Amino acid sequence: MTLLLLGAVLLGNLGVCVAAQVMLAPPAQVMFDSVDYKNILHWTPPTNKTSLLYYIQWKIYGEPQWLDVGGCQGIQKPECDLSDVTSDPREWYYARVHASSLPSNKSAWALSPRFSPRWDTKLSRPVLRLSVTEEGIVVRVKLPRPLVRKMHRSLLYNIFLIHTSGKEEVFEMNCCSETLTLKKLKHKTKYCLQAQIEIPLQGKSSDRGSRKCVTVL
Repeated sequence: MTLLLLGAVLLGNLGVCVAAQVMLAPPAQVMFDSVDYKNILHWTPPTNKTSLLYYIQWKIYGEPQWLDVGGCQGIQKPECDLSDVTSDPREWYYARVHASSLPSNKSAWALSPRFSPRWDTKLSRPVLRLSVTEEGIVVRVKLPRPLVRKMHRSLLYNIFLIHTSGKEEVFEMNCCSETLTLKKLKHKTKYCLQAQIEIPLQGKSSDRGSRKCVTVL
């Protein structure tokens, strides 16, 4: 009887150990952070262990099948770039991630909120390039990523001309235009400019870029 009781206790302890191995907590706060259509999935590690490995899958909203993300299998960093598999701005996507601790301890899958590249990406600030000619100030705008222009044919630049008095004038520049020349400005006068990207069809815009100042000849 004593041997039977001892065996039961040992088996019970073994069961607890096995259960503990498979009960690794899942990652938390799984979400996309998208800037200029560079779609990075982030999450919070379930523990402070540095030996955890992560596995990421994705799917299109409405599709039943989950797919592995190439380059995001068995990684240690709590983030991965999913831009390639979430590149269609017309679609909505999900991603999920689970953690693994060698040799066989795995967590449940942790799911991201539904994600749309078109609606959820943020626009970074454009960069202004200015030159002064006899005609006036020639404005060029450089996008942070060419993909923004590719995704939106209706892209506009708002160019803010700031006078020394603080008064502002706003000029619109089509994304397909290479330059905008601001004319009829006062000679030997300093002007400052800022640029902003706008997507009118979505009511979306970036923050203004850094201010640049020039003096008209």
